[in-house]
Amino acid sequence: MKKENIENNAVTIISEGVVLDGKLSSKGNIRIDGMVKGDVSAGGNVTIGERGEINGQVNAAVIIIGGKVMGTVIANEKIILESSSVLKGDLVTKILIVEEGALFDGKSSMNGKEKSDSLLSGEMDEK
Repeated sequence: MKKENIENNAVTIISEGVVLDGKLSSKGNIRIDGMVKGDVSAGGNVTIGERGEINGQVNAAVIIIGGKVMGTVIANEKIILESSSVLKGDLVTKILIVEEGALFDGKSSMNGKEKSDSLLSGEMDEK
């Protein structure tokens, strides 16, 4: 039990200057200050620093974007778009916080898991 708690509290850091080409997943938290070309998935939180960049889908409990994301962003709890953020892609979450100055180009859905499943499969109704 203790080992599981350590894994869930662990933080994976992709430092500035690092480029990761492929999928990144963690049971804990992830902080990205470099670049990830691929999907990112975390059991905890994902934080993208001001100089961080992701080209791919992001899945986590809470997602804080300070840098750039090109792709779908899905949070079980909350997404925060900080003033320095750029998001080009759709998002799904229960709570959305957008700070003044954030740039968002895409669709948003705040209707829970059933909508995130349909968004992933491309079945969202156009209204």
